[in-house]
Amino acid sequence: QEEVFGPVLATMTFRNTEEAIELANNTRYGLAASVWSENVNLALHVAPQLKAGVVWVNGTNMFDAACGFGGYRESGFGREGGREGMFEYLSAKLPLGPAIKPAVAAAQSVERAEGDAIDRTAKLFIGGKQVRPDGNYSIAVATAKGKLAGEVGLGSRKDIRDAVAAARACKGWPEATTYNRSQVLYYLAENLSGRAGEFAARLTELTGATAKAAREEVELSIERLFLYAGLADKFEGRAHQPPARAVTLALHEPVGVVGIMAPDNAPLLGLISLVAPALAMGNTVVAVPSEKYPLLATDLYQVIEYSDVPAGAINIVTGRTAELAGVLAKHDDVDGLWVFADAETCAKAEADSVGNLKRVWTGNGRSLDWASTEAAGDAFLRRAVEVKNVWVPYGD
Repeated sequence: QEEVFGPVLATMTFRNTEEAIELANNTRYGLAASVWSENVNLALHVAPQLKAGVVWVNGTNMFDAACGFGGYRESGFGREGGREGMFEYLSAKLPLGPAIKPAVAAAQSVERAEGDAIDRTAKLFIGGKQVRPDGNYSIAVATAKGKLAGEVGLGSRKDIRDAVAAARACKGWPEATTYNRSQVLYYLAENLSGRAGEFAARLTELTGATAKAAREEVELSIERLFLYAGLADKFEGRAHQPPARAVTLALHEPVGVVGIMAPDNAPLLGLISLVAPALAMGNTVVAVPSEKYPLLATDLYQVIEYSDVPAGAINIVTGRTAELAGVLAKHDDVDGLWVFADAETCAKAEADSVGNLKRVWTGNGRSLDWASTEAAGDAFLRRAVEVKNVWVPYGD
């Protein structure tokens, strides 16, 4: 289980190909692997399933500056060489705004609305089902006028653990074809469009936005889903031609389980702008919605349920942003974490993730203009993939 740099040869028998892959992946590390076989078809069947940043077929220690080199898991993140290595030295031009203020816990004594309205407490969404929070506590959510809009479950460490387990157990989404993933995202966008008026009204109620601004945010959210549905089968890898008798296939693979801390500004658009690219690339998601406006995320449960999204592909846990970000950062089975919160929460998430070397992407405490065209596209998709380079030699 320890990462030992060679030359070291350890041999172990296996009964079939699936067992060989399972044995090879039974480690916390994933820098490089070498596959040896007279059957090239079998070797190319095994190579994409190995959790390693570089896989050499019938060879070892082949390198070229045009081909990326780097690890998975606790072998570290980032790449040297290739286009993906160059991106490590570049910063995307994100439309950054002012600093985000730390969240202040809402008072529980929210003024109740007049009339006979029934109190509504939204549950968590884990493994394709609406479930009660483990601690059985809830948070009051206020409207822009200070009235009670409803309550949401107060997610805890146990709820995050259950959500991560559900995300890891979801095999159907990462293994689905890019075409199938795009069709599900198209369907999700269509179903959200059918309830656009409902979500616009909710935005106005919670944030105090004008009816026009609320409609625009919902329309942009639908556009983002359509955008990433269209890119799901088009953001592909490359074939490199190194100066050797070999071809190198740079494959785009999902990061795995991605934790997402959604922002308070543009609570619907921000959430969808982060969740959609992660889903498009085949990741499973554990999302913590806006702490201030979580009802916009809980209203999405029904849309997700009848949009053919596999159980566990999207999990939503409402609660305190700073607390849940720390839980996700420390969780060893979370492969990536995106945090768009205040500077202290972002810094703590990065510090807490040191023990397991997960990929953490933050806004460094700055808000984003989620309506901007720069808040979508390749910069987000690159964060949602790992690049695996498979070296395939040829010739006599």
